[in-house]
Amino acid sequence: MGIYSAIATSVSGLRAQSTALEHISGNIANSQTTGYKRTETNFADLVADGPPDTQSATGVLASSRSTNSVQGDILGSDIETYIAIDGEGFFIVSEKLGEVDNNLTFSDTDLYTRRGDFTTDKYGYLVNGAGYYLQGLAVDANTGNISGSVPEPIRISGDFLEAEATTEIVYRANLAKYPLTANADEDVPGSEFLDPADFTNDPTASGDGFVQGQDETAFINSTISGGAITAYDSSGSTVNVQIRWAMLDDDTYNMFYLEDSGATGTDPMWRNVGVDYDFNASRQLDPDFGSVTISGMTVDGVSLGDITIQHGSAGITSFSDANGTAKVTELSQNGYPAGELESVAISDSGRVTAFYTNGEQLEIAEVGIATFNAPDELRKVDGGAFLATTESGTPIIGGSGNIIGSALEASNTDIADEFSKLIITQQAYTANSRIITTSDEMLQEALNIVR
Repeated sequence: MGIYSAIATSVSGLRAQSTALEHISGNIANSQTTGYKRTETNFADLVADGPPDTQSATGVLASSRSTNSVQGDILGSDIETYIAIDGEGFFIVSEKLGEVDNNLTFSDTDLYTRRGDFTTDKYGYLVNGAGYYLQGLAVDANTGNISGSVPEPIRISGDFLEAEATTEIVYRANLAKYPLTANADEDVPGSEFLDPADFTNDPTASGDGFVQGQDETAFINSTISGGAITAYDSSGSTVNVQIRWAMLDDDTYNMFYLEDSGATGTDPMWRNVGVDYDFNASRQLDPDFGSVTISGMTVDGVSLGDITIQHGSAGITSFSDANGTAKVTELSQNGYPAGELESVAISDSGRVTAFYTNGEQLEIAEVGIATFNAPDELRKVDGGAFLATTESGTPIIGGSGNIIGSALEASNTDIADEFSKLIITQQAYTANSRIITTSDEMLQEALNIVR
């Protein structure tokens, strides 16, 4: 050990501080990079072999230390496909290899990232600013449950959402108990009981079950409106379903729907659903049936097929109402017309949802989160992505972190901290250079001894 050893040790110090400066430079350069994880510098001393009383440091080795497990600030965003992870975990992404017949091909090697600035590309895939494609588990459109077990690149189809025919109408209402008699004012609609004798045929549920076109006025005068709703056939064409209620006596009602608005003469105009709605003294249905099915329902020539009218439990009541009307508390149906894709959003639950111009929404996939037992041992690649290594362990799908929609995770670099490290690194580099200068002067003195 001597002057030459001191020079060599200082050179290793210069090299180590240069590595630290490189890390600091990279951190500062990426201080605004979405999801960036800063790199710290580890210093380890190198000790010459020998007895304990003669050992000394002979150099220093600098190595990088990842901070993949250190979270950056989460910032809100107006873009609904941007997502961040609060807690542990990484998004699973794929790297594009190329395009074949307007379809993308992807690498078989999964990558992992915290960069969540995803938007849809021209093919409908969700891709982030670094060019990595988001993976997720497929969702069954009918049940809303996850149908896949292996994450795949998420793609939202730009096709029209097919029309869905109405098969069910949810209808809940209170039918006021009328304080009426059969001799009420005939000029006031709904102010009298429906009397089959006022009609050419018997329109009640126990009779013919329909009102002829020529009896429209008598029918309107002895019934009240029960609301109307737009329904859809299999092609998405709209149908206006109008409902009216007729009171047969103090405790019995019949429901009708408009079958043919242009009916005349003996042609059926209003169709009875075919069931007596009987109420007990508590003004509850007795029996309380939950639904009524209309077979082969047709409205103004448009066939809707079999329609189920769902009332649910205690969905139809007959409590007193001074106005003597049918107060509809719920009226909806399950059909819709065709719709064009309007927008895509990712919710806080990680569900990727497509929204259509017809007001419908369809869940496409659920974003997967992968965790690692040793996340700091992942290997960095370009674009804020990571590769799994032997040291990091295999990915565990279904991480503990929570997805936050319309948000991004910022870099975990602290500019103030990096500048503090920069000052220390600069001073250490200068100090090492001074050792070399001093060692050189000492060598010159030693050489001058023989002069």
